[in-house]
Amino acid sequence: MVDNLSKKQRSYCMSRVKSKDTALETKVRTELFRRGLRFRKHVAALPGRPDIVFPAVKLVVFLDGDFWHGYRFPIWRHTLPKYWRIKIDNNRNRDRRNFAKLRRMGWRVLRIWQHEIERDLNACTTEIVSIYMETVKRSRA
Repeated sequence: MVDNLSKKQRSYCMSRVKSKDTALETKVRTELFRRGLRFRKHVAALPGRPDIVFPAVKLVVFLDGDFWHGYRFPIWRHTLPKYWRIKIDNNRNRDRRNFAKLRRMGWRVLRIWQHEIERDLNACTTEIVSIYMETVKRSRA
């Protein structure tokens, strides 16, 4: 499949894709804040720069886009041009490495997919709050 844009045009288009503070992240963070949770965001010192970080209980949350992070990628991988297959494969491999690094560092890692947030924001934030509270209880015991 041939790209219908020049390299310069494609580069410009890709530079406009937000990687942080997306509408999805803002919705989740707003709801968590409304529920009384305080957190840090995009902590550069942690592998993968997690979207939401609760340092006191060592809990990180990634809010992953279905396309960019390859939700059920093996099913639709064959529909993409080689460039995108490689790009998404690399993203998935990087996600696995970051997950493993965070776990070795003692962090609890939660990944929530874009379609889950779009389907039921309340359920997603309830899950985060629940895991946060469980982690708080465990750390006090």
